[in-house]
Parts: sequence; structure tokens; C-alpha cells
Amino acid sequence: MPHLLIIDALNLIRRLHAVQSQQGLTPAQALLATRANLINTCKKLLAASEPTHAIAVFDGEVHSWRKTLYPPYKEGRTPMPDELREGLADLQDAFWECGVDALLSQTDEADDLIATLASGIAQHGASATIISTDKGFCQLICPQIRVRDYFNKRWLDAAFVQQQYGVTPTQLVDFWALTGISGSNIKGVPGIGPKTATQLLQQYGDLAAMLEACEREEATRPLLKLHQHREEALLAQRLVRLQHDIPLGFNLREIRYPPVPDAGA
Repeated sequence: MPHLLIIDALNLIRRLHAVQSQQGLTPAQALLATRANLINTCKKLLAASEPTHAIAVFDGEVHSWRKTLYPPYKEGRTPMPDELREGLADLQDAFWECGVDALLSQTDEADDLIATLASGIAQHGASATIISTDKGFCQLICPQIRVRDYFNKRWLDAAFVQQQYGVTPTQLVDFWALTGISGSNIKGVPGIGPKTATQLLQQYGDLAAMLEACEREEATRPLLKLHQHREEALLAQRLVRLQHDIPLGFNLREIRYPPVPDAGA
């Protein structure tokens, strides 16, 4: 049965580089150390996951549809260090040295590409493991899709979501539509925090049912806030939800692991 390993490449690289940058190294030395550590980490991930297919997905210099729809999207994030940006091509080669192909799009965010890859293979009954510390991928969790936080050595699974948010993975998009996500500068509904969002989702199930309840019930204070900020909640919901339908331009045979030598080579 196919098993696809998907590495959130910049999520992994930036954390490895941050560790090296704290060691008193020059920028060039930190980049070399990051490359060596990346190869070592990639080999560990491949050995632990035993995938039949593998790919590392990079963010390009993308002005995403989210930024067009909502200009403050991801404002205020710490920019990538210049030396790391300049060394990305070499770090991309490090994945290839490990037999892992790299995907970089100039039009789509890595998160949406990863969601498309994972959900696509899951629809065919196969499995995917996503390597990332980004909890946004938890919305994809199902029997076929797992998320591994390599640095904290834990699975971001349904039990983690329940413990962290008090909801199911399928309710996470609506949870964040209510609370917002500060790291992406996405605003939710003013006055609705995580505790209230959890209570509302446990009571109503999803955002659509809450919005219906606003119309037909004597509104509670949280529902009144939601009614007043309906458009903000729906915008946040759209921004938070990962896309599953991006044309990828390649098929699984091209990302087999170990790579199959080209018969024409």
C-alpha cells in the first residue's frame, strides 16, 4: 500500500537553521551545518517512516490568493534570514541527495500543496505522513493522514487536537474561524476566545449551524457577537481552510522512494 512522506521543507529548515545560528557560527558556517543536519534529519525521517513515495514541499516567493483577499495576511512575521534565503537552492539539493524530490511553486503556498498531496492520496485509500510543527495541518487528520512534529517528537493526532482545543480535527477550521490565528494575523470574532469557541462547537457542531441559530434563537451573548461579526468569521474560515484541489503537474510514479532510475538514462 502506498505511503507518502511529505516534508514541510521550510518549516524543517528554518528550525534547523535557528539552532545552528545560536552556536556562534558565521552565517556561512551556520548554512553548512544546517545542510549537514538536514541530510541527517532527512535520512532519519525516511528510515522511521519507510515510505514508498517522498517529497519535500517548499514555499516560493508567492503572493498568495489569501494575501489578495486579505492584505494583512501573515503581516509581522519574522522574515527569513538573508543567508538562508540565498542558500535555499543548495538545501533543496540536499533533499535530492537523500533521494527525495523537491516541489516549489511560484503560484501556491506550500500548505495548500501539502494538503492537496495528502488528501489526494488519502482519497485512493493510501496513507500520508506530514512532517511539520504547523498545527494548521491538523485539519487534515483522518485514518489515512498523520502529522508528525519531529522537533517535539510527538504525533499531532486526534487525541492531541482534543486535548489542545476540545474539538475534533474536522471542527478545527471553524474553531479558528471564531478565534483567529495570531501567527498568520487572521482575526476571528472579537470577544470569542478558545474556551467559548470550544463550547459553541460542542453545542452546535459547526459554524454554519451557529449562524443559523443566530437567526432563529434568542441569541446568547457569544451568538450575538458572531452575528455582528459574521463576515469576519466567514473570511477567517476561508483563509484558514487548506485547499485540496491544486493541479500538481506530476504523478506518484515520479516521487517514488527509493527513486527508480530512468530507463532512458
